[in-house]
Amino acid sequence: MNKTILSLLLFVMLLTACTSQTPAAVPPQPPSATPDQSSASTAYPLPAATATQAVAAYPEPQKPAAQVVEPTAYPEMAATATPEDPQVVVRRLADQAVLAMKDQNMQALSKLVNPADGVRFSPYGFVREEDLAFSAAELAGVMNNTNQLTWGSFDGSGEPILMTFAEYYARFIYDVDFAAAPQVSVNERLGQGNTIDNTAEFYPGAIIVEYYFPGFDEQYAGMDWRSLRLVFQDYKGRWVLVGVIHDEWTT
Repeated sequence: MNKTILSLLLFVMLLTACTSQTPAAVPPQPPSATPDQSSASTAYPLPAATATQAVAAYPEPQKPAAQVVEPTAYPEMAATATPEDPQVVVRRLADQAVLAMKDQNMQALSKLVNPADGVRFSPYGFVREEDLAFSAAELAGVMNNTNQLTWGSFDGSGEPILMTFAEYYARFIYDVDFAAAPQVSVNERLGQGNTIDNTAEFYPGAIIVEYYFPGFDEQYAGMDWRSLRLVFQDYKGRWVLVGVIHDEWTT
């Protein structure tokens, strides 16, 4: 009996010791409430300090300054659309015309003439209404025209001046090298002869450029002078060639 009780007590003591050494079961814990760092940047706005730094790092782009475009003269007006004295402008145009005549470049000369009325050619200082005139288009190809035309009458004999344009050019336009004339004037007559000079009356408001040789042979005492007068008038704000006047000593 005593052994039985002793064994039972020993069993209870062993059972109690085993129970105290076994850890108590830990109940499952809920997931941590700490937010994931990778999603925090999208879930929450940047702190104020960070936003300020972003603005400083990326400044607003500067607007470009407005461009000022200077007006440009129309190409066909470039030669005369200047604040210069008209006489200076016309003198420059006349020099261009003389060089075109020297080179027999009627195409270049045609670009300087009046586009509406063309240009009139006069063999002597007195301009007549019946003196032949050519439009810009006609003048461009006139050197190739083999037709003989009546240009007026020879001084002294009164015979008709019957010539092609090329023949008239050699006798009554560029009979001397006017591009190398020793004297050039603007609105001042240089060549003086017996023929009345009615250029200013025939071409009112014109600017006249004269290329003048006072003579070539001393024995003629200046009576062998030559002049080429180029007459320009204003046409719609542009100076254009309207008259080519050859002049010399007449009887």
